[in-house]
Amino acid sequence: MFRSSQINTINLLLLPLLLIISISIGAATFHWGDLFSSSDTRSLLLYSRLPRSVAIILTGATLAVAGMVLQIVLRNRFLEPNMVGATQSAALGVLLVSIWLPQATQLTKMSCASIAALLGMTLFLFLFRRLPAHRQMMIPLIGIIYGSIIEALVNFIGVETNTLQLLAVWFAGDFSAVLAGRYELLWLTGLMALLIYFLADRLTIAGLGQNISTNLGINYAQMMWISLITVAMITAIVVVTVGQIPFIGLVVPNIVSRLAGDRLRQNLPAVALLGANALLVCDIIGRTINPPYEIPVSMIFGIAGTMIFLYLLFRKPSVHAA
Repeated sequence: MFRSSQINTINLLLLPLLLIISISIGAATFHWGDLFSSSDTRSLLLYSRLPRSVAIILTGATLAVAGMVLQIVLRNRFLEPNMVGATQSAALGVLLVSIWLPQATQLTKMSCASIAALLGMTLFLFLFRRLPAHRQMMIPLIGIIYGSIIEALVNFIGVETNTLQLLAVWFAGDFSAVLAGRYELLWLTGLMALLIYFLADRLTIAGLGQNISTNLGINYAQMMWISLITVAMITAIVVVTVGQIPFIGLVVPNIVSRLAGDRLRQNLPAVALLGANALLVCDIIGRTINPPYEIPVSMIFGIAGTMIFLYLLFRKPSVHAA
């Protein structure tokens, strides 16, 4: 069993190295030695490479934190925003506002996507509450089906309104279009993750159930709404800015929990750092497999995340001697 501090140390050592590699590679030539002598190199760093790397770090960290919050408050290790309809509902909200208000700002799209994601998660929560306790292993499968239904609705609207090209942007997470001025909304996700850290103890108690939360003086309904709204905002901002990236919120919290146990406050920094590093690695792989072309990071992480998810879903629980 590792300690959270050990995982943090490893990830803190890896993060600067991965950040340097991420900044160094790409279609355009970049040399660190030309940073102070060439204005083109400085512009490439400040307007393209650095914003892209920061966007990757914020996206990976906050999606991982959002997944851990869902797993704690809903008491199921196999949930993440993509499996409760949040991502698909956010894409539906962005699509509708793009059709009805084509000149809408990014902030307006983010707000509508957040509301849609919250409504989508609320409906899933309604289905979640109706499932018998002995059928809890069915929740991830129900979530996948639920999300697929919403995604099918989004695709149908896209076909009918000739907006399939927009859907390709929101359903295929990609950082190739991230530039200075196009990613700043992601800083709001960092604030959401910080809020979760300050409320970690209360969210942990809320995850124990309504009766225990009430007995310990925690407003269960309030904590549930705060967690759902926070996850909805993180998901919506990511979808609006870079698109859908699956399985980060599922894989990363489970890895940290297996290594360091179930302690929300202690594990949150480790989850955020591992999420950032994992997404950086996938982006680096996507840019180096077939240069100068890029494979979307959602595809790289989707393949790895699918295999890890199936392993977590079907692995036999370990048996400990009494």
